[in-house]
Amino acid sequence: MKHKEIKKTNVARLLDKAKVEYELIEYEVDPDNLGATHIADELGEDISQVFKTIVLHGDKTGCFVCVLQGDGEIDLKKAAKISGNKKCATLPLKELLPTTGYVRGGCSPIGMKKAFPTYIDIAARAKDKIYVSAGVRGMQIKLSPEDLARVVNAQFCDITENNQQ
Repeated sequence: MKHKEIKKTNVARLLDKAKVEYELIEYEVDPDNLGATHIADELGEDISQVFKTIVLHGDKTGCFVCVLQGDGEIDLKKAAKISGNKKCATLPLKELLPTTGYVRGGCSPIGMKKAFPTYIDIAARAKDKIYVSAGVRGMQIKLSPEDLARVVNAQFCDITENNQQ
């Protein structure tokens, strides 16, 4: 049986350029459910392997990016503190595409229009491989958390509410 060729995304091309080992994986998009739980189900993976990208806006530093487990909730106080802000909030949805170049459900921490400060939840460190968006809905990138951190110049920190490691 012949496998259908998967079209590379900009994220995949950036990883190629950085000589990062990754796997590009397609999944069925449900326009009514763009959440990480749906993606994990489609991939047949535990939700703790699938990470979501949250773009925040701080009162002092402007935009920054947090990457956390799909079933986790961002702790805005922790995120503000680690990013050098007094307070922060999620970027309004209407600003996501013009700010990052990505749409909701297809926002990758890799290859945004601008290199924003990026923070990956420490839970990722316990994983050999994690999934993050490949920059389009219906596509995920599987790679090591260390490679992700290196490519986006990220720090690992505790940014999740009630972090369970």
